[in-house]
Amino acid sequence: MPRPTPVTSGDPSGPTPARRGDPGGPKPARLSADDRRWLADLAGDVVRFDLPLARRTTLRIGGPADAWLEPRSADELSSLVAACAERGLPVTPLGGGSNLLVRDGGIPGIVLSTRGLRGLERLSDTRVRVEAGQSTGKLLAEATRWELGGVEFLGGVPGSVGGGLIMNAGTYLGEFKDVTQLVRSVRLADGEARDRENAGCGFAYRHSDLPRDEVVVMAELELAPRPRAEIEQEVAALRQRRHEREPKKVGNAGSIFKNPPGDYAGRLIEAAGLKGTRVGAAECSPVHANWLVNTGGATAADMLELIARVREAVVEEHGVTLELEVKIIGVDP
Repeated sequence: MPRPTPVTSGDPSGPTPARRGDPGGPKPARLSADDRRWLADLAGDVVRFDLPLARRTTLRIGGPADAWLEPRSADELSSLVAACAERGLPVTPLGGGSNLLVRDGGIPGIVLSTRGLRGLERLSDTRVRVEAGQSTGKLLAEATRWELGGVEFLGGVPGSVGGGLIMNAGTYLGEFKDVTQLVRSVRLADGEARDRENAGCGFAYRHSDLPRDEVVVMAELELAPRPRAEIEQEVAALRQRRHEREPKKVGNAGSIFKNPPGDYAGRLIEAAGLKGTRVGAAECSPVHANWLVNTGGATAADMLELIARVREAVVEEHGVTLELEVKIIGVDP
């Protein structure tokens, strides 16, 4: 594996909020027949073509990926990324798909999945190393088994560790920034690995400065000894609270908007009379107003229109512009 290069800061850029008619920026070229043959020869059984991304996101929305690349190790990922960069092929990283809206045209080029990176080990009494594709639920379960506290906030939080690090996922019990000591990522430009300590990750509320032209592959977390019974009691309370407040049996990405300072996005949306508002099969949930859900067969166009309507209504009613928590990627058909 390439030797990691220590750095202290990252790119502060983040996802751009959706707007009506927003084409999602410049459209990269679709993979040619020659590119597909080259990639099949290079990657073998770790590549699939024209995979519908609705199967890979919790919203159950999204057009196809030209190619779905799922390396089985960080070394393999680095090598594949370097080869794709040398050929000039666009690569888009994707984790567990739990905080994501993929446009109906899908993603041109290569979608690089970290699902195959599932390493999880205890390095010392309190230090844990976890790879990006490991589920947040598995991390919490193992930490509980080891009687290590610090990631109780992951109770009921879906998705992968890599995505959780990028967005600094958390609940009222804490966030990734509270336990993360080191993050390793791979540059899409050349496959080189880089290490960042906590201060260089730029963690903030539902945000980090981890560069979007890199893919997170691993993190080291510092946890604290805690009796298993205490961990389980706190996690159970969190899960029960989420169970009572969150919609069931619908495609969702969790909260769509960040809470504005001193307030709650859900309260603002509900006060604007938007619960139950629908565009096609996309709905502002009657259970939790900040969950815009797929009731079955919703398109990305439906969801983007609903997002725009909710934002406009909240501005009109409260004078507050809600900032997106969900990330929007891909192209229109």
